[in-house]
Amino acid sequence: MLEKTYRPQEVEDRQYARWEAANAFAAQFDESKQPYTIMIPPPNVTGSLHIGHALNNTIQDILIRYHRMLGRDVLWQPGTDHAGIATQMVVERQLGEQGIELDRGMPLAPGNTKQIGRDEFIERVWEWREESGGTILKQLRRLGASCDWSRERFTMDEGLSEAVLKVFVTLYRKGLIYRDKRLVNWDPRFHTAISDLEVEQKEIDGHLWHFKYPIEGEEGRFITVATTRPETMLGDTAVAVHPDDERYRDLVGKHAVLPLVGRRIVIVADDYADPEQGSGAVKITPAHDFNDFEVGKRHGLEMINVFDRDARMNDSVPEAYRGLDRFEARKRVVADMEAAGLLEKIDRHRHTVPHGDRSHVAIEPYLTDQWYVDAATLAKPAIEAVEQGRTVFVPKQWEKTYYEWMRNIQPWCISRQLWWGHQVPAWYGPDGEVFVAHDAGEAAKAAEAHYGKTVELTRDPDVLDTWFSSALWPFSTLGWPEETEALKRYYPGDVLVTSFDIIFFWVARMMMDALEFMDGEVPFHTVYIHALVRDEKGQKMSKSKGNVVDPLDLIDRFGADAVRFTLTALAAQGRDIKLAESRIEGYRNFCTKIWNAARFCEMNDCAYGADFDPVANSQRVNRWIVSQLAQVEPKVRGAIESYRFNEAAQALYQFIWHTYCDWYLEFAKPLFQGDDEAAKAETRATALWVLHKALFLLHPIMPFLTEELWQQSGNGDDALMTTAAWPSFPATLVDEDADSALNWVVRMIGQIRAVRSEMNVPPGARVALIVNDAAETSKGRLADHEALIKTLARVETIAFDQPVPKGSVQDVVDECTLVLPLAEVIDLAQEQARLKKEMEKLKGEIGKLDKKLSNEQFLAKAPEEVVAEQRERLADSQQTMDKLQTALDRLASA
Repeated sequence: MLEKTYRPQEVEDRQYARWEAANAFAAQFDESKQPYTIMIPPPNVTGSLHIGHALNNTIQDILIRYHRMLGRDVLWQPGTDHAGIATQMVVERQLGEQGIELDRGMPLAPGNTKQIGRDEFIERVWEWREESGGTILKQLRRLGASCDWSRERFTMDEGLSEAVLKVFVTLYRKGLIYRDKRLVNWDPRFHTAISDLEVEQKEIDGHLWHFKYPIEGEEGRFITVATTRPETMLGDTAVAVHPDDERYRDLVGKHAVLPLVGRRIVIVADDYADPEQGSGAVKITPAHDFNDFEVGKRHGLEMINVFDRDARMNDSVPEAYRGLDRFEARKRVVADMEAAGLLEKIDRHRHTVPHGDRSHVAIEPYLTDQWYVDAATLAKPAIEAVEQGRTVFVPKQWEKTYYEWMRNIQPWCISRQLWWGHQVPAWYGPDGEVFVAHDAGEAAKAAEAHYGKTVELTRDPDVLDTWFSSALWPFSTLGWPEETEALKRYYPGDVLVTSFDIIFFWVARMMMDALEFMDGEVPFHTVYIHALVRDEKGQKMSKSKGNVVDPLDLIDRFGADAVRFTLTALAAQGRDIKLAESRIEGYRNFCTKIWNAARFCEMNDCAYGADFDPVANSQRVNRWIVSQLAQVEPKVRGAIESYRFNEAAQALYQFIWHTYCDWYLEFAKPLFQGDDEAAKAETRATALWVLHKALFLLHPIMPFLTEELWQQSGNGDDALMTTAAWPSFPATLVDEDADSALNWVVRMIGQIRAVRSEMNVPPGARVALIVNDAAETSKGRLADHEALIKTLARVETIAFDQPVPKGSVQDVVDECTLVLPLAEVIDLAQEQARLKKEMEKLKGEIGKLDKKLSNEQFLAKAPEEVVAEQRERLADSQQTMDKLQTALDRLASA
């Protein structure tokens, strides 16, 4: 017996445990079935479930459950990423709380009692990982994710580490990995290079300092440059002007004298200088600016690094500035330039400054020796694969982004100055000669062959960028470089589900490595790019705004199915999701609606046998609901297969809530209560059979509720997830006659209800209905379903072709004119006054919104999401005004 109320918290844990106990998520290695593979984007081992994860994994789970029901041999490969800098930060913080710091050759910091070396630190990280790493994978179970947990992988586990070594050594020997001195994003707090993805741009209110540089040999002549970072001028090696800038044409090739330093710096002509910006002359500091670095390479400029790893001034600057923090040095430089009479002016200047997303300190472009991948060479086949359609992006617009990044790709810096991660497999001889090898023994042999004797080697202390190992995820997780059965069966994957922000950082790198190491085979045929989840006002979620939504909190309050269905219903291609709690509450009510429908069936003894054949139904209402079901299935199937998940959700919602619950179950009540036993038995069978098939269609989106109802409605130990196939319906189930008749009845009742609502007719009041100009078909339908129309539209009598009484309102359904005499039911004058009052109030609101949205200053200054909200309010108000006007027009003609 179903409980009166659906309690998701009680159901979800029980059902998930049951699925896991039955090994229901495991790949089957069944040669008789077609494989279907999705590789989970491996979340950071330090991570916890956020709303973006919830959307991403809900979409993956829908695809996995759908294809499992189609009879495919499904693998959803789970795992986590070792997340180098994030994990090191977590464990360092924990050690710091114990008074322990890392031994980096520096004195013990005040308050700390112990230093530990690399090996002990790595042991501590593994201990932490065993105890609390992978929390997010446990949280994904709360969401209902049906990954094959028996195959869980970690980017630092033994097999994946072997893959990393193989790839590094192979690429190095092909000349595609090399060591070079280039600019990197340097994090002065963590003392490591970081990727662009780990940099966040912050807008700050700063200044633009205009400095005068004396021209060598031309007394009293200066060239003015502007900078937001005065401290870097100590590393300037040139000034650039545009080759077409007449103001400076005679200075090209001459030298300026760098103030405070006294160094001669050349004046070069370069397109990088914009004559329209500032003075048109740009200081060039190749070791501390990415654009300047490229200018420096074009002109063969010296690259002078003026910072140490803490972003303090080093020995390359005059003695007065050495050891100063960069911001202290900034103040000193400005003061000294002003004292020298070389500070022309200072402008207030709002600009973006890159910060480390974890350290929260300003990042410095920093010239260091690092390991690089020749990404441009690897990118060529990856570009061709998309051009040829071997991998497609959905929505297709993201292919343009992919091409843009890939065709302008730069060398990929893969080394990080951390202890946690895959250590670079390179060893250095006494003279700096490098030996890249699989292990120390292989490196020693190579060194002995090179030097002719045994020498001491030192291993490179750096580790590899986290993306280096995660780029191998599609095949390393399947056992590569070994030729495993899993690799043969489940590679390549079918679809990758991810967000747009890592198309370059992860998607592109997986494409490059897979094509290089998997015999030219792409890692996946489709890349589905999902939208960003924003708050209900359309603002990006952030802790600083206080608008971050915790999906676990939502699951606790509303249930996983309601959260999943909400995200699915809002997941329109190419459109960000505005997540309002009211929507989740609404879909929680949808769960309740389905539960109550099942209870209704139970209370009416609904059941069907294995021999039930809906084609044989005699009752029009039963033929109709079966026909409607048969027509909704291809809509849902087509929507899922074309990655239009919102359309699948909408089709199911419309069918289950409205067609089945609101209409069919109401239509079925007279049959349940009638004396025709055959009709009653047929309706009992049809009601439950249709509900069950609807549960199958809904299962990929709402797995918990559908499973619970399937088992509690007479299926015992047979789990829907392991026994139910995706339903398919023969064309014979589509009944045009039943569709035409019952859909007409639905529209008739719906129109009458709408008019009653517009006219503010009391819900309990029964009204007369006059139907004029009806064709014989419509009259027949009214006769066949008179009892239903009277009951559901709350109509007292139905008459045909009568004069229109005074005080009536009219509407039209097809050729029929519907007349509702309301003079005796409502006070028409009072209702007109009410409508006019509401319209007057709304008119004022529309006027205010119109004025605001016509204000150019408001449009220019207000945040985008605020403008969008105001436009939405205006559209809603205008729509309401239209409805009120329609109602008033009806009364005017009454």
